[in-house]
Amino acid sequence: MEDFSAKFVSQKISKTRWRPVPAAALQPPELFATGSWDNEENKISVWSVGDFGSLGPNGEYQGEPQLLCDIRHHGDVMDMQFFDQERIVAASSTGSVTIFRHHQNNQTLSVNQRWERAHYHVDPDTPFYGGASCTGVICNNPEIVTVGEDGRINLFRADHREAVRTIENADSSTLHAVTFLRTTEILTVNSIGQLKIWDFRQQRNEPSQIFSLTGDRIPLHCVDRHPNQQHIVATGGQDGMLSIWDVRQGSMPVSLLNAHEAEMWEVHFHPSNPDHLFTCSEDGSLWHWDTSTDVSEKPSFFHQGGRSTTLLSHTANQSVISAWLSNNPTKDRMEITNLVPNQTLSVNSLDVLGPCLVCGTDAEAIYVNRHLFA
Repeated sequence: MEDFSAKFVSQKISKTRWRPVPAAALQPPELFATGSWDNEENKISVWSVGDFGSLGPNGEYQGEPQLLCDIRHHGDVMDMQFFDQERIVAASSTGSVTIFRHHQNNQTLSVNQRWERAHYHVDPDTPFYGGASCTGVICNNPEIVTVGEDGRINLFRADHREAVRTIENADSSTLHAVTFLRTTEILTVNSIGQLKIWDFRQQRNEPSQIFSLTGDRIPLHCVDRHPNQQHIVATGGQDGMLSIWDVRQGSMPVSLLNAHEAEMWEVHFHPSNPDHLFTCSEDGSLWHWDTSTDVSEKPSFFHQGGRSTTLLSHTANQSVISAWLSNNPTKDRMEITNLVPNQTLSVNSLDVLGPCLVCGTDAEAIYVNRHLFA
């Protein structure tokens, strides 16, 4: 933990996200946002990573995160993504989806736009709508896709008042998370262990492909796709297992890896060095999975800004593919490190960008590591 700076924030943190760095920028990310849950009043907050001038005797970073501004959020923050440099999209347990704008000139947050009833349950016996939790949101400017416990998928565009497209009964079970596979295709995971691909170019409201964990229908909670090899997808679920899928073939995972002792809440490939993967869990751990073949040949990617830039050579990429898709990505080919040992309460969220990692916990703490690959 010596590489981490901790900040105790008096609220349970459900989501942490780095503000994207401009594609041409060479500096590491400086700002991140957090969302809270299970508090009397929940908030979206924006933080700076702290005092850049403060280095310890060995050159280690000593500053702690500084709160720049916050704003009240109705309901628990179930998911959160940066839409662009200034706007943050938040998914609420009330079923609403809100875009907040961060005004950097005076460090305030304001509501930019809200879709009040993005997700809801209809009571067949009354004319009333009950809010259904919006469980996942993903952005690809100008589009925003949301999923919820009502089994709905919404496609919104910023500055449009109504949804551009809604798939009403996309799923009979709860949808837990969503990510883009390509510009027109999304991936969803649900509470009965299914991974589905949806193609917005098709008018019919059916998935174009369905994959599933065999047997026990273990709920899947999180999904991420490899930034360069878009057919490689990672999911995590209620049993703490990490599943790696190849959506070009078969309907089952390529590999299942024993991971956490409780629910896996998030999984993220490193956006510019995807032979590194990160997972966090209800069991209080945050794992760094390193499949880079030769530790001495780490690419110097971490000054790259955008989430899609990569400096991996072709040969390195081949090894990455074989590492994640080999039928037996054994533990000896993979270094696994728990980055936050001695935690007892849930690590709910993490984000990685460049050399930096941020995570948030039920212990009302935020941890920042700015030297992931040191």
